[in-house]
Amino acid sequence: MAVHSGVNKHAVAPMEVSVEAGNAGDAAWLDDDGRPRRTGTFWTASSHIITAVIGSGVLSLAWAIAQLGWVAGPAAMLLFAFVTYYTATLLAECYRTGDPETGKRNYTYMDAVRSNLGGANVVFCGVIQYANLVGVAIGYTIASSISMKAIRRAGCFHTHGHADPCKSSSTPYMILFGVVQILFSQIPDFDQIWWLSIVAAVMSFTYSSIGLSLGIAQTISNGGFMGSLTGISIGAGVTSTQKIWHTLQAFGDIAFAYSFSNILIEIQDTIKAPPPSESKVMQKATRLSVATTTIFYMLCGCMGYAAFGDAAPDNLLTGFGFYEPFWLLDVANVAIVVHLVGAYQVFCQPIFAFVERRAAAAWPDSAFIARELRVGPFALSVFRLTWRSAFVCVTTVVAMLLPFFGNVVGFLGAVSFWPLTVYFPVEMYIKQRRVARGSTKWICLQTLSISCLLVSIAAAAGSIADVIDALKVYRPFSG
Repeated sequence: MAVHSGVNKHAVAPMEVSVEAGNAGDAAWLDDDGRPRRTGTFWTASSHIITAVIGSGVLSLAWAIAQLGWVAGPAAMLLFAFVTYYTATLLAECYRTGDPETGKRNYTYMDAVRSNLGGANVVFCGVIQYANLVGVAIGYTIASSISMKAIRRAGCFHTHGHADPCKSSSTPYMILFGVVQILFSQIPDFDQIWWLSIVAAVMSFTYSSIGLSLGIAQTISNGGFMGSLTGISIGAGVTSTQKIWHTLQAFGDIAFAYSFSNILIEIQDTIKAPPPSESKVMQKATRLSVATTTIFYMLCGCMGYAAFGDAAPDNLLTGFGFYEPFWLLDVANVAIVVHLVGAYQVFCQPIFAFVERRAAAAWPDSAFIARELRVGPFALSVFRLTWRSAFVCVTTVVAMLLPFFGNVVGFLGAVSFWPLTVYFPVEMYIKQRRVARGSTKWICLQTLSISCLLVSIAAAAGSIADVIDALKVYRPFSG
């Protein structure tokens, strides 16, 4: 905590130091804050959001609906979609402090919290946001290795039959993913990874569509929909305690599948200057992205449950609910890996920028930090190469130690959902818009916040119980 309080008095200085240092041209190419002119649009913002949102979370939704059933499953998805969209529109209003077109810009989520709430809230936000982003990086490393391993297993099953265990380690695939991320991590900032986001968004639609198509085909071959109104029944290997824990974990999985609020301000900071205001563009991008995502989630989750019923795997394309056509599974899993390469960058860029701004503010004359060599989209500096490579190496090693993906996903979603998606956006909006304490709007906003806190606590409890169960039978680096 002392680290944060020590840098607060210099809060303005780091904001002047851009990770795009060296890009600045003359005034015609600068925005109102002296930074290189932003070029982002409604479409690039939408692609960043879709890249962040339609992640590997979509593949666990059939399992989540299997825990909740045909009534509560889709209802929970629609509810989380609405809450995410509504609170994202509140958060978009906080990009500028004061006037929505000319007010002071907040470059990061933490800057917005510092401008609007200040004090201990800044430290709380920083810890939760960056811990969540690191957790997402670890989760995506695990997910990519599972998909790469599934490609190998699909070929093995096709050649040797389904009775062959076709076992292999995920460790080499994690290392390969880490090497690729070290390369892409040298792209200096969000503005310059727009193309990676668009490729990743296309990939997410590719594998979601394949999962959906295979689910529909399986449902037709079954002769109808499987599943029940209340989800997995107690008995037949499922105790009442497990049913409760899994139901709570399913809420965490759905919450994680929608999470992107922790990088919303950073995405908004790529949008070109008004008019229209960045908040209006961001709200439109959020509306399109959440609506698109919800339709995909409902289709993929519901068709996966319809195809497999209570036996829905916790990862639709790698849990081998489907074995054939094996080449189509391979295409889907390649698309997942390519998407996760982009999504990893979208989530890690805020961490990179935060550390580099702090370093540049602390040592403004250091050639180790400031000197850059530009090669295409890459900006190589000794500090960036060292620090970003070290970060990727650490997340890769931790991923090797924690290869039970479903449990990690639920826990991440649960822990970050309330503070980042609901609490801070609500509190900042109340402060920014001067919503009167005790007014109807204030009561409604606080009721929403408290309700979501209870959901977060319950989902986290379910995920912790599952992680403890997984640890009982787990050996490090055995994934």
